[in-house]
Amino acid sequence: MPDPAPFLALTDLRERDLTTSELTAALPRAELDVEAAAQTVRPLVEDVAVRGAAAVLDASERFDGVRPEHLRVPAEALQKALEELDPAIRAALEESAHRVRTVDSAQRRPAEAVQVIPGGTVTQRWMPVRRVGLYAPGGLAVLPSSVIMNVVPAQVAGVEQIVLASPPQPEFGGLPHPTILAACALLGVTEVIAAGGAQAIALLAHGAGDLGDGTGFEPVDLVTGPGNVYVAAAKRLVRGRVGIDAEAGPTEIAILADSAADPAFVAADLISQAEHDPLAASVLVTDSPQLVTAVEQQLAVQVPDALHRQRIETSLRGAQSGAVLVRDLAQGLAVVDAYGAEHLEIQTVDSADIAARVTNAGAIFVGPHSPVSLGDYAAGSNHVLPTGGSSRFTGGLGVQTFLRGIHVVDYDREALAGARRAATVLAEAEGLPAHGRAIDLRFETEG
Repeated sequence: MPDPAPFLALTDLRERDLTTSELTAALPRAELDVEAAAQTVRPLVEDVAVRGAAAVLDASERFDGVRPEHLRVPAEALQKALEELDPAIRAALEESAHRVRTVDSAQRRPAEAVQVIPGGTVTQRWMPVRRVGLYAPGGLAVLPSSVIMNVVPAQVAGVEQIVLASPPQPEFGGLPHPTILAACALLGVTEVIAAGGAQAIALLAHGAGDLGDGTGFEPVDLVTGPGNVYVAAAKRLVRGRVGIDAEAGPTEIAILADSAADPAFVAADLISQAEHDPLAASVLVTDSPQLVTAVEQQLAVQVPDALHRQRIETSLRGAQSGAVLVRDLAQGLAVVDAYGAEHLEIQTVDSADIAARVTNAGAIFVGPHSPVSLGDYAAGSNHVLPTGGSSRFTGGLGVQTFLRGIHVVDYDREALAGARRAATVLAEAEGLPAHGRAIDLRFETEG
């Protein structure tokens, strides 16, 4: 019998010195054509903007195979889902929410007053977004953990109105999955919409005069939460009308490991992300050829026993996944920084020191006992993270996502006098003399 084909395509960079842009081009990455998807969903988003609930219901019937009786989930359905929730799942959700709330509460920024000069202060106040729309997917996997990751930081920020949208499920009479509803009820979210995909994002952004139950639906100010490429495309189309967190793509894990790493751990963690989606990316970066071989041997043992074996194999063997050989950990750091993974594990000797040198990642998991799966559920961190290399310029969801910084400027007459010359000189230099005049006038008309 010939040896089975390896799961991870190998890229050998040991003899190559590449720039950051060259590294980015050389590394495996899922192809996500959000622009093409945006053109596909544009008519749907525009239809929802015009026809409101009717357009959402038509789209649900077409894409979800069900036409919900109510777009707004009745309160009794939320309570029933919570009452019927498995006690073990309820306890796990409560523990996860507690840990996320603990982290977010400690990381919520207070107002900061800075005295620039005597009598002149600038204070930054952090004000919550008034109304937010949170999206919880319901496709290949039902993710009540995503309800926690979206709702808890919004609550800690002090958001006044929280709306959650999740796709209707044919097997549950057009309601979102009961575990999603139970998580909402557990967290005190009472406004839940049975809508998924691009139509849900459009409804959140544009609102509707009547949801079909005689009540209107006010548009939100900010939309957050993960979803497929069509959700990402709809976010792109409504950005500007509302704020968005990110255009999330397929999930990613990169593992920077050396010969000290346990190949069974590494393989299990690569599999855990591949389980999400056939387009999920699992990338191993190492200076140890022996580790690559050992991880392949572990994959051959672990993958056949996995529940979602076919999905995992497709992901691991896809162009977005692979093993990257580097000559040393310094080059490995350059590789993972160029890649900018959503999830980055460091499984090396001195893993904390190596992790401290990383500059681009959505979240970093340090050492053999901090797997990405922990962050998905119970670390206290947030699992809604930037994908596709966007960690170069943005971060993951958290309490600050739902806050806006507002500068409050408070100068008395003496403080204004101290700033007068700098301000008026710059106004003249920019050809805006009325700006300077607005300052000078105050000293000509007073005392």
